[in-house]
Amino acid sequence: MAAPKKGRKASAQSKPGRSLALILIAIVALTGGMFASGHTTPRLGIDLAGGTSITLRAEAEPGQESAINKTNMDTAVQIMERRVNGLGVSEAEVQTQGDKNIIVNIPKGTNSKQARDQVGTTAKLYFRPVLQREASGGAAQPEPSASPSGSPSASPSGSSKATDPEKSTGSATPSATATTQGRAVTDGLKADDKPSPSASADGDVAKLQAAYTALDCSKPAQRAQAGKDAKPGDTTVACGKDGDVWTKFLLGPVAVDGTEVKDAKASFDTTRAAGWQVDMTFNGSGSKKFSNITGELAKQSSPQNEFAIVLDDEVVSHPYVQQAITGGNAQISGSFTQEEAKSLANMLSYGALPLTFSEDSVTTVTAALGGEQLHAGLIAGAIGLALVVIYLLVYYRGLSVIAILSLLVSAALTYTIMSLLGPTIGFALNLPAVCGAIVAIGITADSFIVYFERVRDEIREGRTLRPAVERAWPRARRTILVSDFVSFLAAAVLFIVTVGKVQGFAFTLGLTTLLDVVVVFLFTKPLLTLLARTKFYGGGHPWSGLDPKRLGARPPLRRTRRPSAPIETKEA
Repeated sequence: MAAPKKGRKASAQSKPGRSLALILIAIVALTGGMFASGHTTPRLGIDLAGGTSITLRAEAEPGQESAINKTNMDTAVQIMERRVNGLGVSEAEVQTQGDKNIIVNIPKGTNSKQARDQVGTTAKLYFRPVLQREASGGAAQPEPSASPSGSPSASPSGSSKATDPEKSTGSATPSATATTQGRAVTDGLKADDKPSPSASADGDVAKLQAAYTALDCSKPAQRAQAGKDAKPGDTTVACGKDGDVWTKFLLGPVAVDGTEVKDAKASFDTTRAAGWQVDMTFNGSGSKKFSNITGELAKQSSPQNEFAIVLDDEVVSHPYVQQAITGGNAQISGSFTQEEAKSLANMLSYGALPLTFSEDSVTTVTAALGGEQLHAGLIAGAIGLALVVIYLLVYYRGLSVIAILSLLVSAALTYTIMSLLGPTIGFALNLPAVCGAIVAIGITADSFIVYFERVRDEIREGRTLRPAVERAWPRARRTILVSDFVSFLAAAVLFIVTVGKVQGFAFTLGLTTLLDVVVVFLFTKPLLTLLARTKFYGGGHPWSGLDPKRLGARPPLRRTRRPSAPIETKEA
């Protein structure tokens, strides 16, 4: 059994270059990815880059206190994210804090007053009849038949299908009165014609037609303003996204208000193999309106047999109708994924939530103040790193070169990964995250010290450096893994139980702890194995940090042969 062990040890010791090559390839790949993506610096949070932080508190209507729950709060976060994104903000953060609060962080360069108005109001959900739609900036969309082949029919229970045209086939609708009003106002606008000023002598209609013709939903600025001033009784324009293409809509007055949706949920239809669908239930008044409007729309041809589900002036879905839907129940079916069905159900439900939000606090951080905080954080990190380097140089001498190189490798990995995490998962480097990186310097240096001290203990026992490096590694490895596991566990718990900026500290601490294990295993240990073969380190040079005399090494024990016992002979 001894021979195989020696063989495995010799193989491991003779190929430390593989580990060094692996980590070098990782650094080159991450650096290349960083430059290829164009994000060469970590994304900065509000407290460093400047911006506005808004804290909102949820308030329920009297008798509806149970409405403040996790599901409704998560849905509110989705709605607010859509609103902020509608302002052209790509780096805003919206997240819950505790049970009743929502934190909205908006970076600099955004109209903070407009953002506050957007996120602080209750969602507006409406059902409007579609009068005209076309791909924004392109020709009118081809008109499908009013009753496509294979379209599902109403179920015996009266709960009919409403289907998103982009998804599949189906049926549903807004209110009869509203649809009639919409046609009266836009008399002469056909599904296959673009709006024309000659369609009506009315000045408002002419303005609406001109606005529809000029609308380009592919431009964020125009999307943000489309239909903003429209009242529920107005005919208006709106934008919506069909897959990857933005579509512009001409919509009639509101047929059903979102508050009349009693419930909406995603379900999987196994009976008709329709896949994921959204089930809607309306209250008494909503049921009547919905029945009237579906009856009216079912008589029309595309796209005037569709109704648009409009959330905060944006069309989130526009299913078409085959027949009147009575009974207060409807289904929107099509080629939905589970996530898409749940998202639409949440949006429909949100229009009926008895939730409003009030501002608890609004904090504005200027870019200058954020720059000062970042500058102070970097100075603190540099001072901490300098103190660690000075300690290593004084105490470990030549071994400090290995530790410093390991710290540089760890810093390179941390920087490139943080730069890539910004565009991929939205990670933002805030001041607590910088503090986490500073704390990580001590954690990383601690791992080197544990290993170095184990090696020096072996030398004190009288062993030469090369066997000391290998014998010290198993014991040092266990200690390092246990220490890093405790640090990572603390970071994980802190990340789970906290919210906001403290999560930045926990995330950075956990990330650097994992990188510490990678660096020690793939860089520090292999590098020391290679340097142990050199004369400077392996020979125990006084400045190597491994001088046996300076460490008080005991001379190696030597065995002495016992004198042979006298051979007794017997006389014959």
